[in-house]
Amino acid sequence: MNSTPETTVFIVDDDDDFRDSMQWLLESDGLQVRGFASAERFLDQYDGQPGCMLLDVRMPTLSGLALQQILHERDICLPVIVISGHGDIPMAVTALKNGAMDFLEKPFDDDSLLHLVRQGLARADEQLQQGRALQRIRQRHSSLSRREKEVMALVVVGRPNREIAEELGISPKTVEVHRSRVMSKMQADSLPELVNMANRLGEAKS
Repeated sequence: MNSTPETTVFIVDDDDDFRDSMQWLLESDGLQVRGFASAERFLDQYDGQPGCMLLDVRMPTLSGLALQQILHERDICLPVIVISGHGDIPMAVTALKNGAMDFLEKPFDDDSLLHLVRQGLARADEQLQQGRALQRIRQRHSSLSRREKEVMALVVVGRPNREIAEELGISPKTVEVHRSRVMSKMQADSLPELVNMANRLGEAKS
C-alpha cells in the first residue's frame, strides 16, 4: 500500500546510516519520507504535514520521549512508532503508555517495519478525514445565526419546543422555524445526527 500524496513518514533518528537505510527502504515501497537527525531539527522544520513517525527513543539533547511530550503539548497528531535498542525497552514501554502506537526493537526485519508503517499511515489518513469532517461541521455551525445557535443548544439536550420558547421568550412556532433552519444548515437528517455533531463540536472545544 502506498501512502497518499498527503501523508509522509517522518524518521527522527540521530544515526545517519540507519536513517538513510530506513528512508531507502520506505521510498522503495512507494512511500513519501522525510528524515531528521534530531528532534530539534524536526520541530524546526515540521510544517503540519500529516503522516506517521519513526522515532528513536535515545537521542542526544532531546530524547524521543521528550519529543513525544512536545508533540502532545503542541497538539501534533502523528501516530508514533518507537525504535529502541535492547537497553531502551523500558523507555519504549513508557512511550507506549504516552500514546505511541507500537515499538520495534533493533534489529528488526523489513516486513515488520513496513507493516507498522502501513498501519500508522492508515491511522493518519483516518485522522485526516476526521479532521476534515470536523471542519465541515464547524463551518456549518458558524453559518447559524445567534438565535439558531441558541435553539440548537437546547434542542440537542432534549428540550421540547415549548420549553425552548419559554426560555428564549419567543413563540413555539418561531422555535419550529429556527429548528428547521438549524437542521437544514447543519445538513442533519435526524435529531441523533444533530446531537452527534454537537458532541463533536463540544469535544473539539475541550
